[in-house]
Amino acid sequence: MQFQRGNRGGGGGTGRVAAAGVLILLLTATACGAGDQEGTSAQSSPSNVAASVAGVVAPAKVEVIADLTGCKVKIRTEADELREGVCHTKKGDYLITTFPAEKYKLTWLDAAAVYGGKYLVGTRWVVSAKPGLLEQLRPQLGGNIQQLRGVGPAPGPSAS
Repeated sequence: MQFQRGNRGGGGGTGRVAAAGVLILLLTATACGAGDQEGTSAQSSPSNVAASVAGVVAPAKVEVIADLTGCKVKIRTEADELREGVCHTKKGDYLITTFPAEKYKLTWLDAAAVYGGKYLVGTRWVVSAKPGLLEQLRPQLGGNIQQLRGVGPAPGPSAS
């Protein structure tokens, strides 16, 4: 009878303790992992990071991606669905957008498709820049360059 009563919500304390234990383990593992990443990034310069290594970093924070590209980022947007930072470099200007889940990135890409253009896309992140700059950033970050088609009539020959 006690087992049935526990399933109906009478003994919910055990479930809460178990959930709290899992949360503590997750936070501990995450905190320990973050320290290792900081030591690694301090030892290697962003220009020496290959795309295969960058693939391990993604999904990353805006600041991590900016560091890999040698940019001091300025955060422009902080929202539940995304974070966006602006980079101004000698090579050119670009936006770094990260997402807490892949579904938000896909929604963002669907919305961006209205405008068309090329984007460097990784796991839970997108870099927006001129196509030539995207090609330069790809070896450092990994990801794929995606061409999004704009909405509207296709450009045709102009009547003169």
